[in-house]
Amino acid sequence: MQHRPPPLEGIRVLDLSRILAGPWCTQNLADLGADVIKVERPATGDDTRHWGPPYLKDGQGKDTSEAAYYLSTNRNKRSLEADIASPEGAALIRELVTHCDILVENFKVGGLRKYDLDYDSLNALNPRLIYCSVTGFGQDGPCATLPGYDFMIQGLGGLMSITGERDDLPGGGPQKAGVAVTDIITGMYATVAILAAIQERHRSGLGQQLDIALLDCHVAMLANQNSNYFTSGNAPTRAGNAHQNVVPYQVFAASDGHLIVATGNESQYRAYCKAIGVPELGDDPRFATNRLRVTNRDVLVALLSDIMKQGPRDEWISKLEAAGVPCGPINNIAQTFAHPQAQARQLRRELPHPLGGTASVTASPLRFSASPVVYRNAPPMLGQHTQEILQEILGKTA
Repeated sequence: MQHRPPPLEGIRVLDLSRILAGPWCTQNLADLGADVIKVERPATGDDTRHWGPPYLKDGQGKDTSEAAYYLSTNRNKRSLEADIASPEGAALIRELVTHCDILVENFKVGGLRKYDLDYDSLNALNPRLIYCSVTGFGQDGPCATLPGYDFMIQGLGGLMSITGERDDLPGGGPQKAGVAVTDIITGMYATVAILAAIQERHRSGLGQQLDIALLDCHVAMLANQNSNYFTSGNAPTRAGNAHQNVVPYQVFAASDGHLIVATGNESQYRAYCKAIGVPELGDDPRFATNRLRVTNRDVLVALLSDIMKQGPRDEWISKLEAAGVPCGPINNIAQTFAHPQAQARQLRRELPHPLGGTASVTASPLRFSASPVVYRNAPPMLGQHTQEILQEILGKTA
């Protein structure tokens, strides 16, 4: 099949965001072919450049200045050093805005107004500009002026009340997710909003401001747990590795490790019972439907747990896979990238880096048959493209 240019080729993004939520969004846009200009503070740059160890290794295996955290969310971008707090730096950004389609920022509400870099000021310069503001709590409401951090939102927004082992079991209590899921999901929602705004601009010819809040995105992400509350009036609680609405759908201990069993319907449940040698549990009137299994969860899970402890993990997985029952091991991240499917899908990519080595990056999950994601360059060094950008876009002299 003949490849076409990436979907966002010809779109230019001015990225005034830092840390994770905003940069995650702009990395998506960069992967899709947009020219993303990452504006960074002189001398220090994005905070995450210093969030280490670990740090990227150079060609001799020595630590560089580039933290792994920063590398995770800034590939395919160009870096421009500019001090927006100075009149000259702010003026430079305003000049660049007239050549850009999108601006992404995650300053506190109103924080850019004093530099005339707020939406109203920039909309007057470029009415086609799509201006995406990523904040903790949104542009209005009693908390609008407060800073927002992923960990804090995981607690305030309810996720930690449903994550972790049950309070009545050993190890019970609130747990945050193992990755900054609120920042990530906010970056994804911001990406969706920007793509929709580009489509709308085709009709209207005009840009608009996008108000994307960590709290809003976090609460939306709770999905069926919100509906569980809406329909029952009861706030869901922690259930460990079990599913609130489906049984059995959880982690089981085998004789030599742990595995996940996820029966999503009646036929899978019966196939599971048959595969582990207890077909009678598939027909037991106490467990005949998922509703009954949820009601009688403790009884059923105790029976299944005793059986699962009697066999080795991989033997169970082989039997369940043969029976068409969703199941799998619990891998660490090294095992994940070593998995044949992860290798076949090339989920780890290597990009040449200016410091003499290569930077490993995680592949984009977006796959296009005709206009594929591009891997142009490693996450940039601080200010690596400043002169290039100012000459190319603004026609500045050396």
